[in-house]
Amino acid sequence: MWHPTAALVLEILSPDDEAWQKLPFYAAHRVDEVLIVDPDTHGVHWLGLTGDRYEPIERSALIDLGAAELARRIDWP
Repeated sequence: MWHPTAALVLEILSPDDEAWQKLPFYAAHRVDEVLIVDPDTHGVHWLGLTGDRYEPIERSALIDLGAAELARRIDWP
């Protein structure tokens, strides 16, 4: 089976990271969800594509997991 794009993209932030600036690129390629993890703040941001932009979502439509639950499961350094 061929998929023309990714269903889910994971970005782990590093210093001077441009993950947030990549959202229009992902939207143009119709990526369903973007997960952005910030190790410095222990933040997990799960975004779902709505129209041509991303909005925060509580729970993934693709896997049985949400941002808050994932943040609790990560063994943060």
